[in-house]
Amino acid sequence: MNSQKDLVRTSQPYCVGRREFMVGCAACASMFALGGSPSFAGECRADICCVRPRLRLVFTHISPDTPTWPNIGYDYEGRKAELTAKLQEACPAVEFLPVTVQNRTEAENLVKSGEDIDGYIVYMLGIWTGAPQVIGASGKPTLFVDDLYGGSGEFLTAYSAAKRNRQRVAYVSSSRFEDVVRGVKCFECIKKLQASTIVDVTDQEKLRGDVDAIRDVFGVKILQVKSPEMNAAYEKADRKEAAKWARFWTRKARKVVEPTPEDIEKSAAFYLAMWDIMQQYGAQAIAVDCLGLFYGGKLSAYPCMGFTQLNNDGYVGACEGDLPSTLTMLMMTYLAGVPGYISDPVIDTSKNQIIYAHCVAPTKVFGPNGKSNPYHIRSHSEDRKGACVRSLMPLGETVTTLEIISSRKQIIFHQGVTVENIDEDKACRNKLAAEVKGDINKLLSEWDRWGWHRVTFYGDHKQSVRTLNDLMGFELIEEA
Repeated sequence: MNSQKDLVRTSQPYCVGRREFMVGCAACASMFALGGSPSFAGECRADICCVRPRLRLVFTHISPDTPTWPNIGYDYEGRKAELTAKLQEACPAVEFLPVTVQNRTEAENLVKSGEDIDGYIVYMLGIWTGAPQVIGASGKPTLFVDDLYGGSGEFLTAYSAAKRNRQRVAYVSSSRFEDVVRGVKCFECIKKLQASTIVDVTDQEKLRGDVDAIRDVFGVKILQVKSPEMNAAYEKADRKEAAKWARFWTRKARKVVEPTPEDIEKSAAFYLAMWDIMQQYGAQAIAVDCLGLFYGGKLSAYPCMGFTQLNNDGYVGACEGDLPSTLTMLMMTYLAGVPGYISDPVIDTSKNQIIYAHCVAPTKVFGPNGKSNPYHIRSHSEDRKGACVRSLMPLGETVTTLEIISSRKQIIFHQGVTVENIDEDKACRNKLAAEVKGDINKLLSEWDRWGWHRVTFYGDHKQSVRTLNDLMGFELIEEA
């Protein structure tokens, strides 16, 4: 860790426990004493770290005395022990409850037991038990895994039937064990969402997004904070600490264009205020109705710089009080460990490009432990006030773009390859262009139903998103 170049937060609640947090606090305090990055010594709201899904790990096969796939006399017990150990090592945050099921009756008894579990992993080691079909129909999130050349026949028939019947069943059929691990981690994501809190700072009576659907479908708690409470936190923010953050951001920037030091210090004070509000409510994410409140004279600074910092550090800071986008960002933080970039896209058919435009973007697009990319500090584009980051994001990379609509149980999805950070004075400061994977004309067809915003994430997350989508019983709409 280079204390002069890399900002270290005191907590990353989606991936560390309390002991690791306390060690991190000590490291940060020592680092700041040596003249490194600013830091906090506040209490970590790390309850999310203690959330562990309980998964029934169901191995299915018939007697080894019968000639069938994989073969007569196959060492099922040895294979089960091997797979259980590998899963426990790769997914320490999951409680696995192994069991063997050899027929439909045993599967029915297992489902009827009413045990307190978060889902099933059905690992098919052999064929023709009839068990996967029973478990898939249980209503619980279920992951079918084909142990290749062992369970393949039953896997193919059971999964296709489950898909046709719209059951909450996802699949892994791969020779890479990492793909099984990726599927299991979707259960972690679901469990963490159920334990998460989003703070929405807005004076609007009707929040941006279907709050009841988000709560009912994902279990996420949403708390509204109005501008007077936000401003009180801003007023009490430590101005000396804010000045340190402002100097840190300025020193790291490739250049500062419009904002004054005072503008940047105000942004830093607002960042400290958001952090204080999040700590107070034990939140992992904060959304702010920034345009409405700032244009209405109800906020003293834009949250843009603070959003960049929060997203770099493994939390979620989301623009315009947009709860569907906030939820999408939080989901991918848990699922893939990468920050999201909300945008108002523009489509250029002449270049087969979609341009993701906004005045907030992360500078650590591969996650808190990834490399930082260069950035400029600019004013907010529309009104030319305040301060925000123009992030010069990596090119030649696959990006995955999503939006969740909880009320319709749908996820909209497309992908592209980044080609340019467009330098154009019109519209928002960040304009990341990507060459569309698929049909750009089809990409024009869903905006009236979904709205303008999308959230972009670096990396190819198609399979993880598809798995999570299937476990949730959602519909995945590929818009390109």
